[in-house]
Amino acid sequence: MSTLIDQQRSVAATPNLYKTLFATCIGNALEWFDIAIYGFFASYIAQAFFPTADPAVSLLLTFGSFGVSFLIRPLGAVVLGAYADRVGRKKALLMSISLMMLGGAIIVLMPAYATIGLAAPVLVLLARLIQGFSAGGEFGSSTAFLVEHFPQRRAFIASWQFATQGASTLMASAFGLGLAHSLSEAQMESWGWRLPFAFGLLIGPVGLYIRRHLHEPESFSRREKIRSPLRLLAGQQKSLMLLAIGLMIISTGINYMLNYVPTYATKSLHLSATTAFSATLLAGIILTVVTPLMGLWAEKIGRRPLMWGSLSLLLVTIYPAFALVVNQPTAGRLLLLVGWLALLKSVYFSVVPSMMADLFPVTTRASGMAISYNVAVTLFGGFAPLICTLLISATGTSLAPGYYLMALTLLSGWALLKSQTRPGEEQTGERGEAL
Repeated sequence: MSTLIDQQRSVAATPNLYKTLFATCIGNALEWFDIAIYGFFASYIAQAFFPTADPAVSLLLTFGSFGVSFLIRPLGAVVLGAYADRVGRKKALLMSISLMMLGGAIIVLMPAYATIGLAAPVLVLLARLIQGFSAGGEFGSSTAFLVEHFPQRRAFIASWQFATQGASTLMASAFGLGLAHSLSEAQMESWGWRLPFAFGLLIGPVGLYIRRHLHEPESFSRREKIRSPLRLLAGQQKSLMLLAIGLMIISTGINYMLNYVPTYATKSLHLSATTAFSATLLAGIILTVVTPLMGLWAEKIGRRPLMWGSLSLLLVTIYPAFALVVNQPTAGRLLLLVGWLALLKSVYFSVVPSMMADLFPVTTRASGMAISYNVAVTLFGGFAPLICTLLISATGTSLAPGYYLMALTLLSGWALLKSQTRPGEEQTGERGEAL
């Protein structure tokens, strides 16, 4: 009788795969949707909040605020990651989505510079800092939550972290394409750019409600409790964080390059906004569909072959792909470039979360992943649009973003080469395939 009761409790405690996926990934989707639309509508935000006599300066100020908001992400990772390791994944997830909603509300409701003057850019920067702090803790907490609930399917389950980023890019691109078709330029500059931010704000309450009904993973509840996960990371696990940062570098670089595409296409290549948003829409479709499929494939052939294949193709093809578009900018060639980057990113990106999770023990997993992820995003992703804009201006060539991505590919290749198989990394999944 006792055994039957224990079995019933075990079944009742087993989380639903799809409910857990949705509840965990919706916060990640909201984070990346807000990031994507800020990048996609940067030229309109520049006119609304950072007006200057020189449009290029306005754009640099806009991307500067975009990049500065990433400087606080490591702080959010430290605070919320440690909170998740000490108190619980669920509480950290609830806090991060609440802060993300607050930052989004400020941007949606903020009057333009013409109405309130210098307060407008200052408050927009504040909103981006709040969102950056929130995003700093989201990835580590949510990925740890997923892989600890479903350890035998971690390659597949964790791939949805980045598949939701593709879905967010898809939604943001659809908004941009739809608004470009339905609104005049004057309407876009006046109020149209606010609509996707308002939509993103509506996602938050749904995620908040669902996350309240989640339960902590069993492995977290049974963990050895430590007073300071950060002290353990800084003292004994610095090399693990360095490897995790390296694995993330090219992935985050490509991601923010895709966010930069609308500005790059219209300002540097002189293509239409419709063409630019069509390209990012294609990227969103590829990232959403291909990423989880690669996670499934990784359960059969392993994760490293996928990562090495993607890195090798990136290094060999980035320069000719950019040269093809720069030498003769057309809608078709831009679609090929963006689609190719999105495809290779999907292959590599799909297995990075589970690889990072395996580097850290349960006691420091959320904070270790959060800090590593956000250091990489801050240094190599958040400032990518600004760096590429400056490189194009300094070199006089639109090929500069390609050089930037090639350098990042080499750095991630070094990290993958240095990383060693760790205990638990090559366990078999539910179906018996090596991960």
